[in-house]
Amino acid sequence: MAGSNEVNLNESKRVVPLNTWVLISNFKLAYNLQRRPDGTFNRDLSEFLDRKVPANINPVDGVFSFDHVDGATGLLNRVYQPSSHYEAQWGIVDLEKPLSTTEIVPVIVFFHGGSFTHSSANSAIYDTFCRRLVSICNAVVVSVNYRRSPEHRYPCAYDDGWAALKWVKSRTWLQSGKDSRVYVCLAGDSSGGNIAHHVAVRAAEAGVEVIGNILLHPMFGGQRRTESEKRLDGKYFVTLRDRDWYWRAYLPEGEDRDHLACNPFGPRGKSLEGLKFPKSLVVVAGLDLIQDWQLAYVEGLQKSGQEVKLLFLEKATIGFYFLPNNDHFYCLMEEIKNFVNSNC
Repeated sequence: MAGSNEVNLNESKRVVPLNTWVLISNFKLAYNLQRRPDGTFNRDLSEFLDRKVPANINPVDGVFSFDHVDGATGLLNRVYQPSSHYEAQWGIVDLEKPLSTTEIVPVIVFFHGGSFTHSSANSAIYDTFCRRLVSICNAVVVSVNYRRSPEHRYPCAYDDGWAALKWVKSRTWLQSGKDSRVYVCLAGDSSGGNIAHHVAVRAAEAGVEVIGNILLHPMFGGQRRTESEKRLDGKYFVTLRDRDWYWRAYLPEGEDRDHLACNPFGPRGKSLEGLKFPKSLVVVAGLDLIQDWQLAYVEGLQKSGQEVKLLFLEKATIGFYFLPNNDHFYCLMEEIKNFVNSNC
């Protein structure tokens, strides 16, 4: 077994840029320390190891941010906006005026990853990623600090995502364009991509407009073991044992991985045919062991008559977008920019 682990380690080192390999490996080590075999989780240790950063009202690299706590739900959202070119206006957030009365400024509601269990809206790694989205897309980003499992199981994360979307849509200061609307895209990676899908379904069923859905190697699954799960188990940071633990921690007790939350187009899923579901961009990393489930998701959207674009990056691993040190990163950012702005 040790020999097999050594082979997997060397193979991932050859494929992944060194600083990305170190980053993701450190996450994996920390995550392994936090999970317990009995299904409980060491939240105190998790919070201690998760490097967090405060919001900054004074711009850094052209982006400022502030935190908002919803008085009704207690849900925290971190809002990122492009800064004014005028230094005299720095540190002032005008929550009365719209973003623009002429141009459309997209608002990306972002759900961080972490398998429903790790990270937060103020985790340093996601703070940096959201800032990059603002700069590249010339958009506002609202990062949602949803409740995490196993303390808060299904459907808590979806409920918080839905509350965040409704909050964003109701903010007059997030309106833009001549028609004074809030142009919302949903986005997320890993479990955040899963949340984006389920919130988009709620929005479509409720007639709430979402202009696009961006899913970065979304966390889906099912009861049967797929070819990619067997082939890539343990090779690039993630094992099936890890994935199974997180699903047991999130799904209702006693449920299996064919639950709608995990397998939206599975035997207990539902078709989105006839629903006004947003156009989707689904990004699949070719070295992610659950890629077969992500590709099945794309197929499910297509069979439902929904518009979807697949970006398949053959040599990418999970987390490749955290650092701008590979061609996949720049390809992804260009795709996201084009997707967000073409839908406005």
